[in-house]
Amino acid sequence: MRRFLLVLLTVMALAGVADKAADSRQATGGYLARGADLVLLRGHIWTGEPYAGPGEKPAPTRWAEALAALNGRILAVGSDADVQPYVGPSTRVIDLAGRFAMPGFIDDHVHFVDGSFQLLQVDLKLTANESEFTRLIAEKAGSLPRGRWILGGNWDEEAWPDAKLPTHGLIDSVTPHNPVYISRYDGHAGLANALAMTLAGVTRDTKNPVGGVIVRDAHGDPTGVFKDEAQVLIERVIPNPVQAEFEDALKAGLAEARRVGVTSVEDMALGDNTPDGTFASEIRELHRAEIEGWLTCRFYEITPIEQWQRLADAGISHAMGSDWLQLGAIKGFADGSLGSRTAWFFDPYTDDPTNRGLPQPLMSPPSGMEAAVRGATAAGIQIAVHAIGDRAISEMIDIYTRAGGANPRAYRFRIEHAQHMRPEDFKRFGQLGIIASMQPYHAIDDGRWAEKRIGHERARYSYAWRSMLDAGAPLAFGTDWPVAPLNPLLGIYAAVTRATLDGKHPEGWFPEQRLTLDEALRAYTQGSAYAAFAERDKGALAPGKLADVIVLSDDPFKVAPPDIRYIEVKMTIVGGRVVLPENYGVIHED
Repeated sequence: MRRFLLVLLTVMALAGVADKAADSRQATGGYLARGADLVLLRGHIWTGEPYAGPGEKPAPTRWAEALAALNGRILAVGSDADVQPYVGPSTRVIDLAGRFAMPGFIDDHVHFVDGSFQLLQVDLKLTANESEFTRLIAEKAGSLPRGRWILGGNWDEEAWPDAKLPTHGLIDSVTPHNPVYISRYDGHAGLANALAMTLAGVTRDTKNPVGGVIVRDAHGDPTGVFKDEAQVLIERVIPNPVQAEFEDALKAGLAEARRVGVTSVEDMALGDNTPDGTFASEIRELHRAEIEGWLTCRFYEITPIEQWQRLADAGISHAMGSDWLQLGAIKGFADGSLGSRTAWFFDPYTDDPTNRGLPQPLMSPPSGMEAAVRGATAAGIQIAVHAIGDRAISEMIDIYTRAGGANPRAYRFRIEHAQHMRPEDFKRFGQLGIIASMQPYHAIDDGRWAEKRIGHERARYSYAWRSMLDAGAPLAFGTDWPVAPLNPLLGIYAAVTRATLDGKHPEGWFPEQRLTLDEALRAYTQGSAYAAFAERDKGALAPGKLADVIVLSDDPFKVAPPDIRYIEVKMTIVGGRVVLPENYGVIHED
């Protein structure tokens, strides 16, 4: 507890840094004698301005040619002639040569540390069958010393010919000396080998924990697959990484974020993959990266809902911290996932008529979740709850209705994923101002098989971004990395085409739910900024806002929608500093 409070008090002290940054927006005049730090010229800049608030129809976006930044924030945006006077003797000037530029992407839902580690672990997402799955694990085992855990995974059995869950029998013979625990791509199930189950003490007599399932064969023996809360049975015996391993993974994740133009993330920080197994350790390591100058992405840390009282006791409320690292939000779980058949529905699964999904412990009964929501809300802490099935979403809307009082919009309640809706609940999202925190890539991935799970009629209201916007709900986009790739341009492609990955819906899976390109870009910038109480500082390019800018290889407004997925990020600028690449397009630098 003492370590927890010390870390949080350190982050609270950073709030003063944010205040100073705000003051600098009004006191830049004295610096103009030496000029701006950075000037971009001759660009085609989508500014995202004017800002479109939740439920508002945006006016046509202002376009610009040039931008000037000083001390990490934007001084001016306009024509080349408007910005040229900000060039001074020490200004770094970059000629964009007509390239498309825009605000940096803000990913509103990632598991950043898990994704960072996965870059260094076994990756099974693209395996086409069971034999390839086994081969890749065998190769990984051959590269590791005896006793080292094999982690990572990201497998998806739905991409295999028979779409059957894997079992430990597929991997035991190739991993006799290495315990294995590899996650399904949605994070709601994992596969352990026999050695890992032995180390964890799991046998046929081990009972299912509340909110979890140990998958068993016809004889009652564990198959090696653990769903939702049952995953803890294995995870509790996996050793924590040492600090050097954590730093290596974090640096790999930051490099990936720079590569794909992500300048801010809203990070679902469980803290279970850190040197001491706590989210306080994650915050401490991120703060160290900030101080040492190698943190190149901004973090809004959304910590476990079970910790809300500690946050409240430490005086932490939403969006507290620095421009780089903020706290003040918590995340809970209402249910599981569609792929694992643990998302909670009113009606049974089409392909499993005895199953309606699985409410998580805080929703068994929902009064437990409501107590946490009410307590955290009273303390000024933002609430984000994972809810995928229509029953879980509806129950959460009921809870938010009761807890929100006279002004529920002020709390910016979030529902993470909001994937499978009842038609009547879209209106309630808009009325309460509940943020629909959604990940468009999931639609073109899950759309290959979702109707098999829940049928055509329920699927009509799944991943329903258009219905959300039309109902006036605040829409924020992210990736759910490492469940999906971190690249937001793949999400933009998904939002405007809804063309499933199997090629079976080139005109769009339920195309009536597609968005325009402008709407999709706003959800990935303004919408995500609003979801973290950060719209004053992020999400658009305007004087006073943070100088987070990306430059693309092509103008997404000029390419055919299917080609958006091939666009690359050519430059990433965070706080006025070019972080990808270091020497791109410089025409003048003294």
